[in-house]
Amino acid sequence: MEDKPFKEPVLALNRIYTRTGDGGDTSLVGGQRVPKDAPRLACYGTVDELNSFVGAAAVSARDCGLGELTEILERIQHELFNLGSILATDPADIGPQQPRITEAEVRQLETEMDRMNDVLPPLRSFVLPGGTRLNAELHICRTICRRAERAVVALLRSEAVPSINIHYLNRLSDAFFVYSRWANLQLGAAEVLWQPNKASSAGVK
Repeated sequence: MEDKPFKEPVLALNRIYTRTGDGGDTSLVGGQRVPKDAPRLACYGTVDELNSFVGAAAVSARDCGLGELTEILERIQHELFNLGSILATDPADIGPQQPRITEAEVRQLETEMDRMNDVLPPLRSFVLPGGTRLNAELHICRTICRRAERAVVALLRSEAVPSINIHYLNRLSDAFFVYSRWANLQLGAAEVLWQPNKASSAGVK
């Protein structure tokens, strides 16, 4: 599968609204009508939400002059759309050249994480989002990615889901964490460490 190119999309979006979803249902790729709150829609809807925030982080990375991270995030956007394509398709309707997630995507994330993590100082505490706007945006991506992973795991209880999709989301959430730390390092910003006694109750006897 990894050696064959994915099928390019063939579509013409001439009109955005169709009124077909006014009754609270929508179509999967294969044409089946399903409720808009169905578990499968929760999966690819959350992946779509994640993709939007990754796009925002990519713009921030470019504005900060972090070209390497910009390219990685822009690639991930395409991978997330491929993931959404599979999640929006009933397993029986998946075609051999339909865009999807493969082991190659997972390996690439691991390679990039290892390379970036090699230059990071060891963690001595949990970190909070912050230090730079880009860091905070990447943490938003991380948490939405975790939610997408939970949605896919929930879907797996009732429908078939290729396990590679869960592997990818799990690895991607880890990658966002590494990217966030790497971004602060590159931008010369200190990490925000968790300090329990900064809470309002810490001074209460």
